[in-house]
Amino acid sequence: MSHHHHHHYDPATGVMRLTWAVAANIMLSVVQIAGGVISGSLSLIADALHNFSDAASLLLALVAIKIGGRPSDNLRTFGYRRAEIVAALINLTALSLIGFYLIMEAIQRFYAPEPIAGWTVILVAAVALIVDLFTAFLTWRQSKTSVNIRAAFLHNISDAMASVGVIIAGTLILLYGWVWTDAAITLLIAGYVIWQGFTEMPKVIHILMEGTPESLNFDVVIAAMKDTEGVQGIHHVHIWKLDEHKNALEAHVVVGESSLADIEVIKARLKSLLHERFEIGHSTLEIEIPGGCGEKGACH
Repeated sequence: MSHHHHHHYDPATGVMRLTWAVAANIMLSVVQIAGGVISGSLSLIADALHNFSDAASLLLALVAIKIGGRPSDNLRTFGYRRAEIVAALINLTALSLIGFYLIMEAIQRFYAPEPIAGWTVILVAAVALIVDLFTAFLTWRQSKTSVNIRAAFLHNISDAMASVGVIIAGTLILLYGWVWTDAAITLLIAGYVIWQGFTEMPKVIHILMEGTPESLNFDVVIAAMKDTEGVQGIHHVHIWKLDEHKNALEAHVVVGESSLADIEVIKARLKSLLHERFEIGHSTLEIEIPGGCGEKGACH
């Protein structure tokens, strides 16, 4: 497994871009809801709620970035970086609930259709398409290094697709009077929102549950550690993600009768292996000697 370097964006620039993106999405949501109420279009309101969830997601990401930048303290000894992961879970849960709500509303519209002003739908959706593409542009660079921003970026792309769908529905209503297309487009938008939420949520929960990083094979890591010169055994191994980009490991390492200097050399070899080959930047190794006591004098 090769070692990858993560290139992070400038925090000040990132916060400014996120702020613009939040403002754009909130203004768009207000316009879309007003347009949806005036025209009677549920698909416009559906798209507005999706956009509002994007704004909430970006706002949560902004707050999480501020919290995550705080240094570790006696209360949070690993720091606050997981604040962004918690924010992502909140956002994805809300997104899924909105999707289910829209499905229920769309089904009701099939049974009790309401008149819809096609031109209003098309004009508001066209404005939404422009704003969605603008927001996607603002978050594109940051989406490469953050799971939260990447999710928001994908949401904006899906919003742009939904806006195209709403324009198509408005056009069909104008040309053929097919009012049912509004509910149909709403179902498609809602289905995509739910699929997106259920796709991203397991990844976020996996990090919060301190699961083994998906990019690592647990058995391969153990085998590589055992093959390191001076190592006789490995046990009590835990591998998890501290945050989105930083992997951690703790393990008990059994070595032969060795001097303190030899033990330090073995530890250095293991830490170098873990960092360079497996991208594990934080490793805690408890050294044990067969039949004796560990490095700190604690017998096992």
